[in-house]
Amino acid sequence: MGDKMTRPMRLAAAASVLVVVLSGCQTADTTGVVRTNEPAKGEFTAFGDAFDGLKTVSDVEYYASDQAVAEAKNQFRAENYGNAGALFYKATQLAPNDGGAWMGLAACSDRIRRFDLSDRAYARAFKLVGATPEYYNNVGYSYLLRGKLQDARSNFLKAYELAPNDPTVANNLQLLSSSVQNVER
Repeated sequence: MGDKMTRPMRLAAAASVLVVVLSGCQTADTTGVVRTNEPAKGEFTAFGDAFDGLKTVSDVEYYASDQAVAEAKNQFRAENYGNAGALFYKATQLAPNDGGAWMGLAACSDRIRRFDLSDRAYARAFKLVGATPEYYNNVGYSYLLRGKLQDARSNFLKAYELAPNDPTVANNLQLLSSSVQNVER
């Protein structure tokens, strides 16, 4: 008996063989150069952040909001405030009602001295998280960074009233006190 395969059957068989062959192929650069869009280690962003971990900014669109916030917090702890801000911003786009993401974005904006952005982020955060000790503490710290010591004190005291045993609030009040004593004008 001869080959009874129809033309579409032969094409399908050829395509499946081609897929199997191609799936095993890998292209390798014979020069040993790894091609990537990532910057070299030791390079820094315009904000002075290390590029290490920056690739997560482009990958974040596949993250859920909580994953973006978790990575943003890691970047913030590493003092990569520009990277953290980009991740917090992405988190606010993924979940516009995430008050924690807005608080993080505001804190990052403070650290890179973009107080215009932090004011907007704090305003949005207040609508979502309300009058919490964390909110007032962060706003107070923002004013402290700006040199607006009276506004900083007012916010730190509001935070202290809501959470008198919070060590962060107590530390910031102490920091404010030492800032006032060290100002010589």
